[in-house]
Amino acid sequence: MKSIIGLAHVALYTKDMETSLKFYEMLGGIVTDQADVKKPTGTNHIKLVQMPGFVLEIIEPHDGSPVTAEGGLFPHIALEVDDVDAAVAELKKSGIDTFRTPEPNSVSIFGGIRNIFFYGPDGELLELLQHL
Repeated sequence: MKSIIGLAHVALYTKDMETSLKFYEMLGGIVTDQADVKKPTGTNHIKLVQMPGFVLEIIEPHDGSPVTAEGGLFPHIALEVDDVDAAVAELKKSGIDTFRTPEPNSVSIFGGIRNIFFYGPDGELLELLQHL
């Protein structure tokens, strides 16, 4: 797919943000941004940690999302695109129709992003992310 320009981040659920931050900072990570995302069932706390070669999005969910190895600690992989609308059109043209929402969302976190989530063949959740 021509629209993907790189890995945006790998998301990780945690039960304890401070413990996770200490661990990933010990491995060389540096917190570069943070946000709170309000959902109907609670507010998720998010920190972006720049690791060597990739970004880890650590999410402490308070929206009822399970934080267990069995339930999946890595909720999604985000692929960076330069134009989310073009990327969606390209995926749809290729026959992919597993989008969670009909259109990309605009969100003011992390300097402003547009994103949309879709499912892979085994149910894995992927995010197309465009920084504004």
